[in-house]
Amino acid sequence: MTDDKIRVESVSYRYRRRGRTDVDALSDVALAVGKGEFISVVGPSGCGKSTLLRVIAGLQKPTGGQVRVRHDDTGRALMAPVFQEYSIFPWRTVEDNVRLGLDAAGTPRKEAEARSREWIDRVGLTGFESAYPGNLSGGMKQRVALARAFVVEPEILLMDEPFAALDAQLRKVLQEELLEIVREGRYTVFFVTHNLDEAILLSDRIVLMSARPGRVRRVFDVPFDRPRTPELRKDSGFVTLEDEIWSELRGEVTADAGGE
Repeated sequence: MTDDKIRVESVSYRYRRRGRTDVDALSDVALAVGKGEFISVVGPSGCGKSTLLRVIAGLQKPTGGQVRVRHDDTGRALMAPVFQEYSIFPWRTVEDNVRLGLDAAGTPRKEAEARSREWIDRVGLTGFESAYPGNLSGGMKQRVALARAFVVEPEILLMDEPFAALDAQLRKVLQEELLEIVREGRYTVFFVTHNLDEAILLSDRIVLMSARPGRVRRVFDVPFDRPRTPELRKDSGFVTLEDEIWSELRGEVTADAGGE
């Protein structure tokens, strides 16, 4: 695998809809993600972006091909997912939700509590440690989900549109926090998004997927040095790259709409 952290080899995924024909969600997807690389995946709705992430996470088994993931540090969690729908437990407090992965790994309670409170503070939820999700806003719930992923310090972060349900202002705040956290933490990130602006700001490379069945249509290099700040959006090269990606993505969106 050389220095590849994730290698997707000819992966296909087919599922059956009740009473209807089978659906090919992915077809012959090949992709390599390097250690420490931030990859974003974009494409039209229904192109298999989230399916690919779940296959990499081991939550769904491909119907063809394979995924190989390299675990370099056995003392560190391999992967942690963050989903759009929060996936936090309503019967657990904020601190209990954040500490969940550490408890499962057998981390001593005192250490787990200290690390959990550190990340609760970093995502701006100090004072809400004992609150239950039912008393939190959508943005606060998503911060809990982010803290729960980061607290285990995984080698790989799998993020499925983690900011999609947030308002524009909070989305920008969390993008900035993610830039800083990833810079500090030596993470490999596989990030699914519909937002090209977000993809360019955060990523080293952007993978454009075709309309269903999803295939890798093109991979774009993001040529901006790190560390990055939100002011990068004003760079003429940023705008040019966004226009270039959209010109190809638009064709896939049109093709997808025509096929419905």
